[in-house]
Amino acid sequence: MTRPKLGPVTLAVLVLLQGTAVVLLIHWYTQADPCHLPSSNHGKVHVLLLSSCRSGSSFLGQVFNQHPSVFYLMEPAWHVWSQLSHYSARTLKMAVRDLVHSVFKCDLAVVEAYLPEQHNLSSLYMWTQSRALCSPPACSYSPREDPAQCSRHCDTRGLRGAEEACRTHSHVVLKEVRFLELESLYPLLQDPSMDLRIIHLVRDPRAVVFSRENAAAAFHRDNTIVLNHTTVPDVDMQMEVMREVCRSHLRIHERATQKPPDFLKGRYKMVRYEDLVLNTLEEVDDMYKFVGLEMNTQVGEWIYRVTHGKDSRGGTFNIITQNATSLSQAWRATLEHAKVERIQEFCKDAMSLLGYRLVNSVEGQKGDNMDTVLPKEGYEFRWLPAKTETDEGKQTV
Repeated sequence: MTRPKLGPVTLAVLVLLQGTAVVLLIHWYTQADPCHLPSSNHGKVHVLLLSSCRSGSSFLGQVFNQHPSVFYLMEPAWHVWSQLSHYSARTLKMAVRDLVHSVFKCDLAVVEAYLPEQHNLSSLYMWTQSRALCSPPACSYSPREDPAQCSRHCDTRGLRGAEEACRTHSHVVLKEVRFLELESLYPLLQDPSMDLRIIHLVRDPRAVVFSRENAAAAFHRDNTIVLNHTTVPDVDMQMEVMREVCRSHLRIHERATQKPPDFLKGRYKMVRYEDLVLNTLEEVDDMYKFVGLEMNTQVGEWIYRVTHGKDSRGGTFNIITQNATSLSQAWRATLEHAKVERIQEFCKDAMSLLGYRLVNSVEGQKGDNMDTVLPKEGYEFRWLPAKTETDEGKQTV
Protein backbone atom coordinates (compact mmCIF):
# COMPACT_ATOMS: atom_id res chain seq x y z
CA MET A 1 0.00 0.00 0.00
CA THR A 2 1.42 3.40 -1.00
CA ARG A 3 1.73 5.90 1.86
CA PRO A 4 0.79 9.46 1.03
CA LYS A 5 3.67 11.92 1.01
CA LEU A 6 3.36 15.01 3.18
CA GLY A 7 4.61 18.32 1.96
CA PRO A 8 6.74 20.64 4.12
CA VAL A 9 3.79 22.92 4.89
CA THR A 10 1.66 20.00 6.06
CA LEU A 11 4.52 18.69 8.22
CA ALA A 12 4.98 22.08 9.81
CA VAL A 13 1.27 22.27 10.63
CA LEU A 14 1.33 18.78 12.17
CA VAL A 15 4.37 19.60 14.29
CA LEU A 16 2.67 22.79 15.48
CA LEU A 17 -0.52 20.90 16.36
CA GLN A 18 1.50 18.24 18.17
CA GLY A 19 3.34 20.86 20.20
CA THR A 20 0.08 22.58 21.08
CA ALA A 21 -1.40 19.27 22.19
CA VAL A 22 1.59 18.59 24.45
CA VAL A 23 1.29 22.02 26.07
CA LEU A 24 -2.42 21.53 26.66
CA LEU A 25 -1.85 18.08 28.14
CA ILE A 26 0.80 19.39 30.50
CA HIS A 27 -1.47 22.25 31.53
CA TRP A 28 -4.39 19.86 32.12
CA TYR A 29 -2.19 17.47 34.09
CA THR A 30 -0.78 20.10 36.38
CA GLN A 31 -4.27 21.44 37.05
CA ALA A 32 -5.80 18.00 37.62
CA ASP A 33 -3.00 16.40 39.62
CA PRO A 34 -3.13 17.51 43.28
CA CYS A 35 0.61 16.92 43.55
CA HIS A 36 1.14 19.78 41.08
CA LEU A 37 -1.22 22.31 42.56
CA PRO A 38 0.35 25.68 43.32
CA SER A 39 2.07 25.63 46.71
CA SER A 40 0.32 27.42 49.56
CA ASN A 41 3.77 28.89 50.28
CA HIS A 42 3.96 30.55 46.86
CA GLY A 43 5.16 34.11 47.35
CA LYS A 44 5.82 33.71 51.08
CA VAL A 45 8.99 35.00 52.65
CA HIS A 46 10.47 32.83 55.41
CA VAL A 47 12.62 34.56 58.03
CA LEU A 48 14.78 32.78 60.61
CA LEU A 49 15.94 34.91 63.53
CA LEU A 50 19.05 33.06 64.58
CA SER A 51 20.64 33.84 67.95
CA SER A 52 21.53 32.52 71.39
CA CYS A 53 19.88 32.86 74.80
CA ARG A 54 20.08 36.27 76.48
CA SER A 55 21.15 38.06 73.34
CA GLY A 56 18.03 40.18 72.83
CA SER A 57 16.37 37.70 70.49
CA SER A 58 12.96 37.91 72.20
CA PHE A 59 12.86 41.66 71.60
CA LEU A 60 13.92 41.14 67.99
CA GLY A 61 11.15 38.57 67.60
CA GLN A 62 8.62 41.09 68.87
CA VAL A 63 9.88 43.66 66.38
CA PHE A 64 8.69 41.32 63.63
CA ASN A 65 5.66 40.05 65.54
CA GLN A 66 4.19 43.56 65.60
CA HIS A 67 3.94 43.71 61.81
CA PRO A 68 0.47 42.72 60.52
CA SER A 69 1.94 40.76 57.59
CA VAL A 70 3.92 38.45 59.89
CA PHE A 71 3.06 35.08 61.38
CA TYR A 72 5.53 34.69 64.24
CA LEU A 73 6.44 31.77 66.48
CA MET A 74 8.95 31.88 69.29
CA GLU A 75 11.37 28.94 69.46
CA PRO A 76 9.32 26.03 68.10
CA ALA A 77 12.45 23.84 68.42
CA TRP A 78 12.05 24.13 72.19
CA HIS A 79 9.71 21.15 71.85
CA VAL A 80 12.47 19.01 70.33
CA TRP A 81 15.02 19.81 73.02
CA SER A 82 12.50 19.44 75.84
CA GLN A 83 11.31 15.99 74.71
CA LEU A 84 14.71 14.64 73.61
CA SER A 85 16.88 16.26 76.23
CA HIS A 86 19.05 13.15 76.69
CA TYR A 87 20.64 13.78 73.27
CA SER A 88 23.25 16.37 72.28
CA ALA A 89 22.73 19.48 70.15
CA ARG A 90 24.72 17.85 67.36
CA THR A 91 22.44 14.80 67.38
CA LEU A 92 19.27 16.89 67.48
CA LYS A 93 20.15 19.42 64.78
CA MET A 94 18.42 17.48 61.97
CA ALA A 95 15.25 17.00 64.03
CA VAL A 96 15.28 20.74 64.76
CA ARG A 97 15.86 21.52 61.09
CA ASP A 98 12.98 19.28 59.94
CA LEU A 99 10.59 20.80 62.47
CA VAL A 100 11.51 24.34 61.44
CA HIS A 101 11.16 23.39 57.77
CA SER A 102 7.62 22.10 58.35
CA VAL A 103 6.57 25.12 60.40
CA PHE A 104 7.81 27.45 57.68
CA LYS A 105 5.41 25.64 55.34
CA CYS A 106 2.53 26.10 57.81
CA ASP A 107 2.48 22.36 58.58
CA LEU A 108 2.48 21.84 62.33
CA ALA A 109 2.12 18.05 62.22
CA VAL A 110 5.81 17.64 63.09
CA VAL A 111 5.35 19.88 66.13
CA GLU A 112 2.37 17.75 67.20
CA ALA A 113 4.65 14.71 67.35
CA TYR A 114 6.27 16.33 70.39
CA LEU A 115 2.99 17.31 72.08
CA PRO A 116 0.57 15.29 74.22
CA GLU A 117 -2.03 13.35 72.24
CA GLN A 118 -4.75 15.71 73.44
CA HIS A 119 -3.28 19.15 72.92
CA ASN A 120 -4.47 22.72 72.62
CA LEU A 121 -3.01 25.83 71.09
CA SER A 122 -1.56 26.52 74.52
CA SER A 123 0.66 23.45 74.09
CA LEU A 124 2.84 25.55 71.77
CA TYR A 125 5.80 27.10 73.55
CA MET A 126 5.17 30.77 74.41
CA TRP A 127 2.16 30.86 72.10
CA THR A 128 0.66 34.03 73.60
CA GLN A 129 3.72 35.94 72.39
CA SER A 130 2.42 35.53 68.83
CA ARG A 131 0.04 38.27 67.69
CA ALA A 132 -1.21 36.01 64.88
CA LEU A 133 -2.27 33.30 67.33
CA CYS A 134 -4.21 35.85 69.36
CA SER A 135 -6.08 37.19 66.33
CA PRO A 136 -8.46 35.85 63.67
CA PRO A 137 -8.47 33.30 62.13
CA ALA A 138 -6.60 31.49 64.93
CA CYS A 139 -8.72 33.27 67.55
CA SER A 140 -12.25 34.55 66.98
CA TYR A 141 -11.68 37.50 69.28
CA SER A 142 -10.16 40.80 68.17
CA PRO A 143 -6.36 41.03 68.20
CA ARG A 144 -5.09 40.79 71.75
CA GLU A 145 -1.87 42.48 72.84
CA ASP A 146 -2.26 41.27 76.41
CA PRO A 147 -0.91 37.70 76.78
CA ALA A 148 -3.25 37.07 79.72
CA GLN A 149 -6.31 38.00 77.64
CA CYS A 150 -5.06 35.89 74.75
CA SER A 151 -4.58 32.92 77.06
CA ARG A 152 -8.11 33.37 78.43
CA HIS A 153 -9.93 33.73 75.10
CA CYS A 154 -7.86 32.10 72.35
CA ASP A 155 -6.83 28.65 73.60
CA THR A 156 -8.46 26.16 71.22
CA ARG A 157 -8.16 22.41 70.67
CA GLY A 158 -5.50 21.33 68.18
CA LEU A 159 -3.30 23.39 65.89
CA ARG A 160 -5.46 23.68 62.78
CA GLY A 161 -6.29 27.30 63.58
CA ALA A 162 -2.58 28.09 63.87
CA GLU A 163 -1.94 26.51 60.46
CA GLU A 164 -4.76 28.55 58.92
CA ALA A 165 -3.37 31.73 60.46
CA CYS A 166 0.07 30.90 59.11
CA ARG A 167 -1.28 30.52 55.58
CA THR A 168 -2.95 33.94 55.65
CA HIS A 169 0.28 35.89 56.22
CA SER A 170 2.90 36.82 53.64
CA HIS A 171 5.83 36.37 56.03
CA VAL A 172 6.54 33.48 58.40
CA VAL A 173 9.09 34.46 61.05
CA LEU A 174 10.61 32.01 63.52
CA LYS A 175 12.97 32.90 66.33
CA GLU A 176 15.45 30.15 67.24
CA VAL A 177 18.35 29.80 69.67
CA ARG A 178 19.03 26.13 68.94
CA PHE A 179 21.07 26.26 65.72
CA LEU A 180 24.82 26.21 66.32
CA GLU A 181 25.81 26.10 62.64
CA LEU A 182 24.42 26.92 59.19
CA GLU A 183 25.06 23.72 57.26
CA SER A 184 21.95 21.92 58.51
CA LEU A 185 19.88 24.77 57.01
CA TYR A 186 21.25 24.28 53.49
CA PRO A 187 18.29 22.13 52.35
CA LEU A 188 15.91 24.94 53.35
CA LEU A 189 17.98 27.49 51.46
CA GLN A 190 17.92 25.24 48.40
CA ASP A 191 14.19 24.42 48.60
CA PRO A 192 12.62 26.09 45.53
CA SER A 193 9.30 26.50 47.36
CA MET A 194 10.93 28.63 50.06
CA ASP A 195 12.41 32.11 50.20
CA LEU A 196 14.51 31.91 53.36
CA ARG A 197 16.28 34.92 54.86
CA ILE A 198 18.49 34.55 57.94
CA ILE A 199 18.99 37.36 60.43
CA HIS A 200 21.83 36.50 62.81
CA LEU A 201 21.62 38.44 66.07
CA VAL A 202 24.77 38.62 68.19
CA ARG A 203 25.63 40.36 71.44
CA ASP A 204 28.78 41.12 73.41
CA PRO A 205 29.62 37.79 75.16
CA ARG A 206 30.47 39.63 78.37
CA ALA A 207 26.96 41.10 78.48
CA VAL A 208 25.46 37.69 77.66
CA VAL A 209 27.27 36.03 80.58
CA PHE A 210 26.20 38.85 82.89
CA SER A 211 22.57 38.35 81.84
CA ARG A 212 22.68 34.55 82.00
CA GLU A 213 24.07 34.56 85.54
CA ASN A 214 20.84 36.12 86.76
CA ALA A 215 18.83 33.15 85.47
CA ALA A 216 21.36 30.30 85.46
CA ALA A 217 18.93 27.62 86.68
CA ALA A 218 16.56 28.24 83.75
CA PHE A 219 19.26 27.23 81.28
CA HIS A 220 20.47 24.02 82.94
CA ARG A 221 18.79 21.60 80.49
CA ASP A 222 19.85 23.52 77.40
CA ASN A 223 23.36 23.87 78.79
CA THR A 224 23.77 20.13 79.15
CA ILE A 225 22.52 19.60 75.58
CA VAL A 226 24.95 22.20 74.21
CA LEU A 227 27.83 20.59 76.14
CA ASN A 228 26.92 17.09 74.93
CA HIS A 229 26.09 16.03 78.50
CA THR A 230 29.75 16.36 79.46
CA THR A 231 30.27 16.51 83.20
CA VAL A 232 31.18 20.09 84.01
CA PRO A 233 31.31 21.66 87.49
CA ASP A 234 28.43 24.07 87.99
CA VAL A 235 30.87 26.91 88.58
CA ASP A 236 32.32 26.40 85.08
CA MET A 237 29.17 25.54 83.15
CA GLN A 238 28.22 29.06 82.05
CA MET A 239 31.74 29.71 80.80
CA GLU A 240 31.92 26.46 78.86
CA VAL A 241 28.54 27.14 77.27
CA MET A 242 29.71 30.65 76.35
CA ARG A 243 32.77 29.14 74.70
CA GLU A 244 30.48 27.00 72.50
CA VAL A 245 28.16 29.93 71.77
CA CYS A 246 31.10 32.07 70.62
CA ARG A 247 32.35 29.24 68.45
CA SER A 248 28.93 28.90 66.88
CA HIS A 249 28.67 32.65 66.13
CA LEU A 250 32.10 32.52 64.56
CA ARG A 251 31.24 29.46 62.44
CA ILE A 252 27.93 30.90 61.28
CA HIS A 253 29.29 34.32 60.35
CA GLU A 254 32.37 32.97 58.60
CA ARG A 255 30.34 30.42 56.66
CA ALA A 256 27.90 33.10 55.51
CA THR A 257 30.48 35.74 54.58
CA GLN A 258 33.67 33.96 53.53
CA LYS A 259 33.20 32.17 50.20
CA PRO A 260 29.56 31.21 50.91
CA PRO A 261 27.70 28.88 48.53
CA ASP A 262 25.72 30.72 45.86
CA PHE A 263 22.37 29.83 47.43
CA LEU A 264 23.37 31.63 50.64
CA LYS A 265 24.49 34.90 49.07
CA GLY A 266 22.14 37.77 49.82
CA ARG A 267 20.15 35.72 52.32
CA TYR A 268 22.17 36.39 55.46
CA LYS A 269 22.33 39.51 57.60
CA MET A 270 24.18 39.92 60.86
CA VAL A 271 22.85 42.39 63.45
CA ARG A 272 24.44 43.38 66.74
CA TYR A 273 22.12 43.86 69.70
CA GLU A 274 24.04 46.98 70.70
CA ASP A 275 23.30 48.62 67.32
CA LEU A 276 19.67 47.58 67.60
CA VAL A 277 19.15 49.33 70.95
CA LEU A 278 21.20 52.38 69.95
CA ASN A 279 19.44 53.05 66.63
CA THR A 280 16.27 50.99 66.87
CA LEU A 281 14.18 52.58 64.11
CA GLU A 282 17.07 52.63 61.64
CA GLU A 283 18.05 49.02 62.32
CA VAL A 284 14.46 47.74 62.21
CA ASP A 285 13.80 49.56 58.95
CA ASP A 286 16.98 48.03 57.49
CA MET A 287 15.93 44.51 58.56
CA TYR A 288 12.42 45.04 57.22
CA LYS A 289 13.85 46.01 53.83
CA PHE A 290 16.05 42.91 53.90
CA VAL A 291 12.99 40.65 54.18
CA GLY A 292 10.58 42.70 52.07
CA LEU A 293 8.50 44.41 54.76
CA GLU A 294 7.62 48.08 55.08
CA MET A 295 7.67 50.08 58.27
CA ASN A 296 4.21 51.28 59.28
CA THR A 297 2.64 53.45 61.95
CA GLN A 298 1.65 50.49 64.13
CA VAL A 299 5.20 49.18 64.37
CA GLY A 300 6.67 52.65 64.77
CA GLU A 301 4.36 53.46 67.69
CA TRP A 302 5.16 50.14 69.38
CA ILE A 303 8.89 50.79 69.06
CA TYR A 304 8.41 54.26 70.54
CA ARG A 305 6.48 52.85 73.52
CA VAL A 306 9.00 50.19 74.40
CA THR A 307 12.06 52.36 73.83
CA HIS A 308 10.63 55.18 75.93
CA GLY A 309 9.45 53.05 78.82
CA LYS A 310 5.75 53.51 78.01
CA ASP A 311 4.93 49.80 77.87
CA SER A 312 4.48 48.49 81.38
CA ARG A 313 3.30 44.99 80.47
CA GLY A 314 5.41 42.07 81.58
CA GLY A 315 6.60 39.39 79.24
CA THR A 316 9.36 37.03 78.33
CA PHE A 317 11.54 39.71 76.82
CA ASN A 318 13.09 42.71 78.52
CA ILE A 319 11.40 45.96 77.56
CA ILE A 320 13.97 48.32 76.13
CA THR A 321 13.98 51.64 77.99
CA GLN A 322 15.60 55.02 77.53
CA ASN A 323 18.69 53.63 79.28
CA ALA A 324 19.01 50.64 76.97
CA THR A 325 22.51 51.56 75.82
CA SER A 326 23.82 51.94 79.37
CA LEU A 327 22.08 48.71 80.39
CA SER A 328 23.85 46.88 77.59
CA GLN A 329 27.11 48.01 79.21
CA ALA A 330 26.09 47.06 82.78
CA TRP A 331 28.54 44.15 82.79
CA ARG A 332 31.42 46.63 82.94
CA ALA A 333 30.50 47.74 86.45
CA THR A 334 29.43 44.34 87.81
CA LEU A 335 31.44 41.42 86.39
CA GLU A 336 34.71 40.52 88.09
CA HIS A 337 37.61 41.40 85.84
CA ALA A 338 39.03 37.88 86.16
CA LYS A 339 35.78 36.54 84.71
CA VAL A 340 35.86 39.14 81.93
CA GLU A 341 39.38 38.04 81.04
CA ARG A 342 38.27 34.43 80.85
CA ILE A 343 35.33 35.26 78.59
CA GLN A 344 37.66 37.24 76.33
CA GLU A 345 40.09 34.34 76.21
CA PHE A 346 37.33 31.97 75.08
CA CYS A 347 35.67 34.41 72.70
CA LYS A 348 38.43 36.68 71.39
CA ASP A 349 38.19 35.47 67.78
CA ALA A 350 34.42 35.92 67.65
CA MET A 351 34.65 39.28 69.42
CA SER A 352 37.24 40.51 66.94
CA LEU A 353 35.18 39.42 63.95
CA LEU A 354 31.91 40.85 65.29
CA GLY A 355 33.32 44.17 66.44
CA TYR A 356 33.78 44.01 70.22
CA ARG A 357 36.88 45.55 71.82
CA LEU A 358 38.77 43.71 74.56
CA VAL A 359 39.47 45.37 77.91
CA ASN A 360 42.86 44.59 79.39
CA SER A 361 42.61 46.11 82.85
CA VAL A 362 40.16 46.84 85.64
CA GLU A 363 40.51 50.53 84.83
CA GLY A 364 39.70 49.93 81.17
CA GLN A 365 36.68 47.86 82.13
CA LYS A 366 35.25 50.22 84.75
CA GLY A 367 36.11 53.47 83.01
CA ASP A 368 33.90 55.21 80.49
CA ASN A 369 36.59 56.63 78.24
CA MET A 370 36.64 53.63 75.91
CA ASP A 371 33.77 52.18 73.89
CA THR A 372 33.81 48.39 73.93
CA VAL A 373 31.54 48.23 70.85
CA LEU A 374 33.32 49.28 67.68
CA PRO A 375 31.53 51.57 65.20
CA LYS A 376 29.27 49.65 62.85
CA GLU A 377 31.22 50.55 59.73
CA GLY A 378 34.32 49.01 61.30
CA TYR A 379 33.08 45.46 61.05
CA GLU A 380 30.01 45.39 58.82
CA PHE A 381 30.27 42.90 55.95
CA ARG A 382 29.04 43.82 52.51
CA TRP A 383 28.83 41.65 49.44
CA LEU A 384 31.74 42.63 47.23
CA PRO A 385 33.05 41.52 43.85
CA ALA A 386 35.34 38.52 43.94
CA LYS A 387 38.81 39.33 45.23
CA THR A 388 42.08 37.52 45.39
CA GLU A 389 42.77 35.20 48.26
CA THR A 390 45.24 37.78 49.60
CA ASP A 391 42.52 40.42 49.79
CA GLU A 392 39.84 38.18 51.29
CA GLY A 393 39.40 38.09 55.04
CA LYS A 394 41.19 41.39 55.71
CA GLN A 395 38.22 42.74 57.61
CA THR A 396 39.71 45.20 60.09
CA VAL A 397 38.17 45.84 63.47
